[in-house]
This record gives sequence, structure tokens and C-alpha cells, in this order.
Amino acid sequence: MNSEKETFQQKNFVSKSLFYRFSQFVGFLLGARFFVAALLTFALYVSTFFLFNQDENFRNFVFDFKVHGIIFCTVLSILAGGIINQFYDFEKDHIVKPFRTRIQSFIKQKYFLYAYLLLTVISLAVACLISYRVFIFFVIYQFFMWFYSHKLSRILILNNLTFISLTLYPFFGMMVYYETFSKEVLLMAIFLFLILLCIDIVKDTLTKSVDKAFGYDTIPNSFDYKTSQWIIVFLMLLTMAVSMKLISKTGISGFMSFYFSSGLFVFILCIYYTLDYTKKSKLIAINILRIWVFIGIISMLLNGIVGKL
Repeated sequence: MNSEKETFQQKNFVSKSLFYRFSQFVGFLLGARFFVAALLTFALYVSTFFLFNQDENFRNFVFDFKVHGIIFCTVLSILAGGIINQFYDFEKDHIVKPFRTRIQSFIKQKYFLYAYLLLTVISLAVACLISYRVFIFFVIYQFFMWFYSHKLSRILILNNLTFISLTLYPFFGMMVYYETFSKEVLLMAIFLFLILLCIDIVKDTLTKSVDKAFGYDTIPNSFDYKTSQWIIVFLMLLTMAVSMKLISKTGISGFMSFYFSSGLFVFILCIYYTLDYTKKSKLIAINILRIWVFIGIISMLLNGIVGKL
């Protein structure tokens, strides 16, 4: 009887231990924003091969270890940036993201900091091996990621502009690396910047009271409700104007032409939900825009594959 009880206790201990380790692993992935990093990595590879590097064949691209090294450094930098951001936003996330914070609580904050330092050092070491210019590029990138989390995330307008700029910074690096400067690329960059800015400001409307309590000066808690709404609507209308410019002036075709054309209806739908007062409508608008960004990546991929055939 005692042996059966001991066996049960051992199994119970093992199951609890495995659950704890698994929770730590999931907590680290969420803290480092691994899934965001994975999506950005996918977007980087698609845009690099099909937008910035249209002349090189697939074989040469696969064996271009310098490009893979730059993307590897980017991924590590994004993971490090996610960790340091959650470190500074830990108290706010307790209210805004209780489930994620609960999972992250399985790991002590000091281990997140150790991981941040390790990822930063590895990223800069690899960047240094590639070239001193790449090293400087990532030193700037990581400095502003830390500075955003430490200071800029609390400053009105700068918080949104800096966050979106840091998201697009690796893409800008690839554009410079391949010297791909064209009207089409510039307009697509503006389009992506505006759509991400819309998402970020709408997201701020959902955390308005919490941001105010913790000293984050965002557009929704610095202006009245109607002004905030019309700023978002204006940005969406501006994004629609850029879409029409891309269709009419750049000669874009295929899946991307369909993407930008149908995007006009998507933005009209988002404007409708944005003007609604309910939290649910804001969430729907954010998710529609996020899905539309992902569909844009897939459209670029399909357009590039068809173009390469």
C-alpha cells in the first residue's frame, strides 16, 4: 500500500515538474515575443528575395550567408527587444495581459535579463564577424530598442513613431544592403508604416486608462475620444490613398495589385469598426488589420513565385 502511494506521489511530482518546465518554456517564448519574431523573420525572407533582391537566383540567395547572418542577428535582436520591453512594462502587463504575465511568472525576471544580455552579445558578435557596418547597424538597432522601452514608450507620438520605425528598421537595412531604391518600394514602405501605425494607435485606445495610470502619454489619453478617432480615420484614409497611388503609378500587377485594390474595402470596413464606441469593435479592427498585413506578405510571396517562374 505504501509503495503504491509512493509511486503515485513520484508520478505526481514528475508531472508537476514537467508542467512547471513547460510553463517556463512558454513563458520565455511569450516574454521574448518569439511568435512576433518568427513572423518578422518570414516577412524579412519574403521581402528580401522577392522585393529587394529580384535579380539574384534562388541558389545564390540560399548560399548568401551574409544575408542569413544579418537576418539571424535581426531575429536575436527582436527577441532581446521583446524581453527588455516586457521587463519595463511588467507592472502594466499585469493588468493588460494577465494570462501572459501569469505564464511569465514561472521565470524570475533576472533570468529574462540574463537571456537579454546573452541574445544581445551573440547578435553583436555575429554582426561583427560579418562586417563593421553591420555591427554599427545592430548597435544602433539594439540601443534604440532599449531606449524605447526605457524612455520613448512614455512620450506622446514618439512612442508610436519609434515602435513602428523599429519594426521596419531591419527591412530598411535590407533595402540599403541591396541598394533597392524605387518609387514602388518607397510607397510600399509608407503603406506598411501607416497600417502598422493605425494598429498601434487603435491598440492604445484599448489600454487608455492603464496607460494613463502608469504614465504612458499616448494619443487616446492625451486627446479627447473624438479627436483620437479622427486621427485613426485620417491615417486609414491616407493609407488608402497610398494604395491607390501604388496601383495607378507603379504598374504593380498580379497578386499584389489585387491585394492593394481589395485593401480599399478592408480599410472602409476598419473605419466603420473604428468609429464604433465598443471595445469589441476596436479589437475586430485591430485583428482585421493584422490579418491584412499577413495576407500582404503571402501576396508578395505568391507574386514573387509567379514572377520567378
